[in-house]
Amino acid sequence: MAEEAMTELRAALPDVIVEMEHIGSTAVAGLAAKPVIDLMAAVESLDIVDDATIGRLGYRRHVNGMTDRLLYVRESDGRRRHILHVVTLDSWPTRNQRLLRDHLRRHPDDAQRYARLKREIAGLPDYSRHKTALIQELTDRARAERGLPSVPVWEKGG
Repeated sequence: MAEEAMTELRAALPDVIVEMEHIGSTAVAGLAAKPVIDLMAAVESLDIVDDATIGRLGYRRHVNGMTDRLLYVRESDGRRRHILHVVTLDSWPTRNQRLLRDHLRRHPDDAQRYARLKREIAGLPDYSRHKTALIQELTDRARAERGLPSVPVWEKGG
C-alpha cells in the first residue's frame, strides 16, 4: 500500500518531490500499528507544493500551525488511511520520523518496547501524547547515534 501511494504521488508531482519514504509504525516490520500509512516527501520549497494536485489524489491539507512542514490526510470510509508529511529537502536527513524508523529497524528490543506501550495505551484519549516520553527517548538515541543534538519530538503548533 505504501509503494502504491508513493508511486501515485510521484507521478502527480514529478518535478516537485525529490525524495519520498514510508515512515511510521507500518514501515517497521512486526511493529504494532494502526492501519494508517505514513509517508514523508522532501521538496525544494514548501511554496511549490500544489494543494489542488495533491487533492485530486484524495489528500486534504491538515492545517495545524506548523511552519516547517505541510501535512495532508487521505481518508476512506471516514478513517485516516494515509498521512503525507511534506518537508524541505534541507531538513530531510535529520527528520525525527525517519531517524526513529531507522532506529527501530536496527534495534528490535526498542521496537518491542514501543509496541508494548502502543498496545497498553490503545484506545486511550490523546493516544499520541501518551507515547511522547518513549518516542522522545528513542529519538534522542537515534539522533545521538548520528552525532545530532536532541530536539523535541513534538513541533510547535502540533
